[in-house]
Amino acid sequence: MNSALNAHLVLSLMVFAQLPSSFTKGTIQVIGSSHPIVALVGDDVILPCYLNSSISASDETVEWTKYKLDPRFVYVWRDGGELESKKNPSYKGRTTVSISKLKHGDISLNLSKVKLSDKGKYRCLLPDMGETSVELIVGAVSLPGIVSVQKAKTGVALQCESAGWYPEPELLWLDGEGKLLSAGPTETLRGPDDLYTVSSRVTVEKRHSNNITCRVQQRNTNQSRETHVYISGKNMMKLRSHSEHTHSYIMVMSKHNVYSQHATRKATQFLVLLLVIFEANPFYCLYSLKYWQKYRSYKKKSNAHIQLLIVLLG
Repeated sequence: MNSALNAHLVLSLMVFAQLPSSFTKGTIQVIGSSHPIVALVGDDVILPCYLNSSISASDETVEWTKYKLDPRFVYVWRDGGELESKKNPSYKGRTTVSISKLKHGDISLNLSKVKLSDKGKYRCLLPDMGETSVELIVGAVSLPGIVSVQKAKTGVALQCESAGWYPEPELLWLDGEGKLLSAGPTETLRGPDDLYTVSSRVTVEKRHSNNITCRVQQRNTNQSRETHVYISGKNMMKLRSHSEHTHSYIMVMSKHNVYSQHATRKATQFLVLLLVIFEANPFYCLYSLKYWQKYRSYKKKSNAHIQLLIVLLG
């Protein structure tokens, strides 16, 4: 009886000794992100990876790799230091792990100056504890612009274009109430750099709101950029009048996210003054355009890009 019990204990100890170390460490787990991480080209981003316990991981081996990358390593920490020689050349100088946070179980990867080629799935591995994966989605955006303004039988024909997007975006025209306008099909081109260019045309008629928006958006990256167009309703009616000196003016304002209040206010004040002069005498207005160069410096100091298009339709 005793010999059978002893044999059972010996067998149990042998099996326990062969179990992986991750099991012997109890409930310690390597945790990542259940949702994709989104970054824009040029951004700095953090790929999360940490232990569910705040124990130090500085004595552990840490490997960050990317699927379908050769060599696959983007960061390696071993024997208390980083192994730069293991790192893929395209990631040299761009990936780090905080040593101070490593002592508290945070193994997150800091990736700087994100490139379009960085998109994909990454693996965070601690051989003695476990692993997790993180997906990185990389996007590229640019401001749309009104590239063409032409007189049409029923109003004004506008063309909006935006280049340098990834993934492929969609282009929408909206009226002042945010309702979709019926527009021509969106033309999409993909360049050799994998970036997309989109353009579309719309005819703004008298029945439409004076405020028109060209919006380019990408749902996967949750990014959008807009250009706002204001067309004088009064002059829209004049487009079909017989006045020889009738003109239509269009103010185009593009924004990134938030306008610089000071720069936008100064530039807008100038535009409003110019438009008042224009209503009084178009020739004075055209003469005054040379002073617009004085205000172009505001363009560089804010996220707003403001243009004035004077379309002679008489």
